[in-house]
Amino acid sequence: MTPTTPQASRDKTGSASPAVPLGSFVRSELLANDEAVATLFYTKVLGWTTEAWKTPPGAPPYTLWSDAGKGFGGLMALPEEARKAGAPSHWLGYVAVPDTDASLAQARRLGAKVLAGPMDIPEVGRMVVIADPQGAAIALFTPRSTGSGMARPPAGTVSWHELATTDWKKAWEFYREMFGWQKGEAMDMGPMGTYQIFTLDGPPYGAMFDRPPQIPVSNWLYYFRVGNLDEAIEKTKAGGGKILNGPMDVPGGRIAQCMDPQGAAFAMHWIKEG
Repeated sequence: MTPTTPQASRDKTGSASPAVPLGSFVRSELLANDEAVATLFYTKVLGWTTEAWKTPPGAPPYTLWSDAGKGFGGLMALPEEARKAGAPSHWLGYVAVPDTDASLAQARRLGAKVLAGPMDIPEVGRMVVIADPQGAAIALFTPRSTGSGMARPPAGTVSWHELATTDWKKAWEFYREMFGWQKGEAMDMGPMGTYQIFTLDGPPYGAMFDRPPQIPVSNWLYYFRVGNLDEAIEKTKAGGGKILNGPMDVPGGRIAQCMDPQGAAFAMHWIKEG
């Protein structure tokens, strides 16, 4: 069972049951300068399909990402205020919390800043985008409906969550207190320091490390699972993307870190079966 806060629903016997899992990455959203370019790139490289979401009156257009018929995220235009502030196209991860406003208050006490919201998304849930104390952006999200979300992801969805930050030890304390993540193995990367893996009541879920000089800002990198890494790399190059690092072998598979044609960083992850 994933950790939860005291917020709960009541079953027929009157006993409390957890309402929303705490600390699970439940949604991946791309904020892009050109939505058409992004759609063409990711549908060709990763084989995703898209569907226009019926947005409320006055809301900007929003596109849903699906893989093998399963929705997992969305695409929208990078807001004008973000562009004016110099923000590039980027991926944003949504982490489930039982109460967005309570979690926001906690995040502020721990040194986070609000970037956007909080806001209600009709028929979807409530969310707020924050910058953690080291500056990495992440969204707190309370969905209207929940699922376990803990099974092995199908090809195309996020299989690993990686934070490059200014001080991973301080970042760890923030996320541990916010989401109840647990420490996993600490891998020695030599001159690059420690690669601290974290878990969510089970197998490794992601990691954090001190970013090197070539990574200019603290950020989360999301790894999308692919069925054939070499083929996906060639499609990335053909579609105008770049390979930043790799391909390389990692425990249980292979990875490549990439940049899409509009400058959004992402990674691809092939997982060995069996």
